[in-house]
Amino acid sequence: MSAPSPEPTPLVTAYLATLEAKAPATVDAYRRVLRQFCTWLLARPGCGDGFAPEQFTRTAGETYLAHLECAGRSISDRTRVRAVLSSFARFLIEDQGVLRRNPTRQVVVPPQPILAPRELTDDPRYVLLSLIERDDTLRGAAIFALGYWAGCRVSDVAWLRFDDTHVTARQGSILVGHKGGKQREIDLHSQVVAPLHAYLQQGDRKRESPYVFTSQRAERLTEAGVHHWFRLLKAQATKTEWELIDDLRFHDLRHDFAHRARAAGWSLEEIAAYLGHTTTRGTPAIQTTARYTQVSRDRLKRQLQRL
Repeated sequence: MSAPSPEPTPLVTAYLATLEAKAPATVDAYRRVLRQFCTWLLARPGCGDGFAPEQFTRTAGETYLAHLECAGRSISDRTRVRAVLSSFARFLIEDQGVLRRNPTRQVVVPPQPILAPRELTDDPRYVLLSLIERDDTLRGAAIFALGYWAGCRVSDVAWLRFDDTHVTARQGSILVGHKGGKQREIDLHSQVVAPLHAYLQQGDRKRESPYVFTSQRAERLTEAGVHHWFRLLKAQATKTEWELIDDLRFHDLRHDFAHRARAAGWSLEEIAAYLGHTTTRGTPAIQTTARYTQVSRDRLKRQLQRL
């Protein structure tokens, strides 16, 4: 029988109090990670009397992350867990003086492998659209729309300038292509125009910034900030929803856009031009676009059943 979920220990409570400047969703995510770790740790031999700093060893960290891997947790999820445990360890060392060294320092999570471009199924799409609706923030809706409905890269979002964004309540276009200097102006789907216009009119962006998306710490939301936002969005999912979107990255929205455009009848040349897949001469790079929209084996298996 597994140990019951403990109430936050005084040390965990004190650590969480240092995160008050972070978003509530971030604090909740940290609390959940530490609660799950402590629950697991208390079930180890010799650890049944409550959490003690000396129990937080490198062996504990390595074994716990290996346990998460066996449980099917993704590399990105395990990387986040390691980051939380490392931050907690630094608090125990620097603020509390109850730990001598960071037990996570030499604990390695394998790097994320390069994944093949993916086409989302209806269920993950439904979960993402539901999450962004429940999130109910103007900035979040605009960022998501640019990825899902315009196929924008993370860098396109992070470096989008206010002067390059032309939207009204009904139509709009943006100049994107920061990465690789492949700038292009693209017209926007109505599903992008509405949230982007609302954010620019009513959102809490810093008006003095030349960039569309700002952050509390800087005049521009960085690429890391976009990835962080997407992780926080996914963290709001229920357990059932999480199983469908656990390993998704923001860039997967771009891949899926290409698949949906292809299914809607776009040619490879049209997709290449819209997504900025061009050669040095400015002609569409069909090979890159073909890779984005390659048919999966599962799709072919389903097609076989229709013969």
